[in-house]
Amino acid sequence: MEELELIVASVKQEMDAAIKHLDYAFQKIRAGRASTAMVQDVMVEYYGAPTPLNQVANVSVPDAMTIAIQPWDRTAINAIEKGIIVSNLGFAPSNNGEMIILNVPPLTEERRKELAKQAKSEMESTKVTIRNARQDGNKELKRLEGVSEDVIKSTEAEIQELTDAYIKKAEELLKVKEAEIMKV
Repeated sequence: MEELELIVASVKQEMDAAIKHLDYAFQKIRAGRASTAMVQDVMVEYYGAPTPLNQVANVSVPDAMTIAIQPWDRTAINAIEKGIIVSNLGFAPSNNGEMIILNVPPLTEERRKELAKQAKSEMESTKVTIRNARQDGNKELKRLEGVSEDVIKSTEAEIQELTDAYIKKAEELLKVKEAEIMKV
């Protein structure tokens, strides 16, 4: 039945989105190495409008502990510096007049544990989203009329299999991220 397939596809789509969001959230949790993802959400006040950092400067990672930000317009350098400070990333930008250098300090054991806890919390909220998608799908199934009980039960089982698979995927992503965070 087409309606059943649509419900399952919709549930799968929601679960995919949850995993993508988790992956995105994990990119922002730093694991001791410099990464351009650490500054991707920095907004810069550029000609009176908040602008994403990557639209006013080239962001690169010359080595494992440094992020280099090369503005395309030198007049924006102070605005970029201010944007980094305001974004509360915990970096002290140093400005040599042409570019901004962010030194990524090595993580302390305590900070690693905090980041691992943050990653676990992100994964838990992803699991909740996945379960909510399952619940929504099951509610949609119950609303269908003229569909046999057996067909509904087998579709519910299919949705449950998807749920289990996506929760497992979220847990595997967490294991990888935790290992990355705890690696000194």
